[in-house]
Amino acid sequence: MFTVYKTIQDIFAVFNAEQNPDSPMYRHFIFAFFSVLLTVAMSTTSCKHDPFFSELPDPADTTAPPDPGGGGGTSTGVACDPDTVYFQNDVLPLLVSRCSESGCHNETSAEEGIILTSYERVKSTVKNITSTDPDKNELLEVILETDPDDRMPPAPRAAMSAAEIQLIRTWIQQGTKNNGCNPNYGGCDSTAFSWTSFVQPLIKSKCQGCHSGPSPQGAVNLGTYAAVKVQALNGKLYGSVSKSTGFMPKGGARLDDCTLRRLKSWIDAGAPEN
Repeated sequence: MFTVYKTIQDIFAVFNAEQNPDSPMYRHFIFAFFSVLLTVAMSTTSCKHDPFFSELPDPADTTAPPDPGGGGGTSTGVACDPDTVYFQNDVLPLLVSRCSESGCHNETSAEEGIILTSYERVKSTVKNITSTDPDKNELLEVILETDPDDRMPPAPRAAMSAAEIQLIRTWIQQGTKNNGCNPNYGGCDSTAFSWTSFVQPLIKSKCQGCHSGPSPQGAVNLGTYAAVKVQALNGKLYGSVSKSTGFMPKGGARLDDCTLRRLKSWIDAGAPEN
């Protein structure tokens, strides 16, 4: 940069000495001046890659939420109990993807004062969150609402499925704990990457809340295998979840290294519907 600055100084010295527009020296000045400007522009402009789902802004806070009992290694945290619903693994991703988009229950919009982006926010903003009575617990009340205009998520987005509702209900019945587990505890098998047992459940829990239904965010619908395969083979699916900042799932925790390796293995194998 110093060299460019010095060059500009030299050029203007020539310009001050010779200001006749018809002279060769003056024309040389004009050519040299714009050449330097072009050089500066090229040297200061960085290459920008199109982000995955470019229509969607990166989350403002890219710090992963706390994960009690979890972890990305194979010997950290606790192993997952199939009979336990974990807030960090099961409930929070569901709430973030289904309920915290712009205009709803995120930190910025805080619709009706309810924020569903962290354990602390859920506990402090949802009235009677520990109650198993749907008439008292605001969370259960709105997801069980039959009126499309009053339920959560609101129309035209799809209502929560029976399985999703039961997951939230079970978490409440188990004490609304801020718990988490490590699904890779004991080892990471990067060859275990079938669509049915791994990829489909992953996409459903982490992505389909925003990217499915009649009005998917960013006009990207991941509601079917065919749609997921397109995004997998064009590189955008893995690119979006593997970034260190601005990653998907938007507003949630970044996928752990083992999950990323398994997803990459599935994609490298041609994203089979196995």
